[in-house]
Amino acid sequence: MTQDAQKIRLILELRQAGITNTEILAAMERVPRDRFVPKAFGDRAYDGMALPIGHGQTISQPVVVARMIAALHLNDRIKVLEIGAGSGYQTAILSYLSRRVYAIERHRDLLLGAQKLLDEMRCYNVTAVVGDGTLGWPDQAPFERIIVSAAAPEIPTVLTDQLAEGGVMVIPVGDQRRDQMIMRVTRRDGEIHTEDLWPVRFLPLVPGRPEAEGGDASSSERTFGQ
Repeated sequence: MTQDAQKIRLILELRQAGITNTEILAAMERVPRDRFVPKAFGDRAYDGMALPIGHGQTISQPVVVARMIAALHLNDRIKVLEIGAGSGYQTAILSYLSRRVYAIERHRDLLLGAQKLLDEMRCYNVTAVVGDGTLGWPDQAPFERIIVSAAAPEIPTVLTDQLAEGGVMVIPVGDQRRDQMIMRVTRRDGEIHTEDLWPVRFLPLVPGRPEAEGGDASSSERTFGQ
């Protein structure tokens, strides 16, 4: 099966799974998922599965990415904080659907790889940093949207504090010993409202940086394409 045929199959599978937003589907068709996975998994890049990307991390199933992004209710005026950029696949999709994306990734090697791909794709509205995603990005807050690609044991108040009025966060909540749930968190009239969406299994949201990598997170900030 050709890559174009694989992409068409993926888009059909997303539609069958209930993803009907044409802008999300177009963005996912535009982003070459095979570029964001190791070459050894290139022939499975458009299958509906999570794949390893190194450092014990994975690229999420396309349907999970699509559903989480759909739950954000994005538009081209929105500023988004992404916790856990990974290989940059979801980051690229977000960049086509929002005004600006601020992305945090705790593994420097993953971020460097994402940077290269996002540069090549001319995703000029992405700014990223190597750092501790559990702390958010207070210097750039508030954010209209926050998306978290790892499971927190409970809804992090440090992140809800960085939500703008009317802002939305989509995050997996729960630990690895029990079911996790994708939750939508909204700030309305200064209060936090939560909604359970669907069960998932994500890797845990880990505080700090890997000791072996070290380095100053602030020194790694980069606006892609510039």
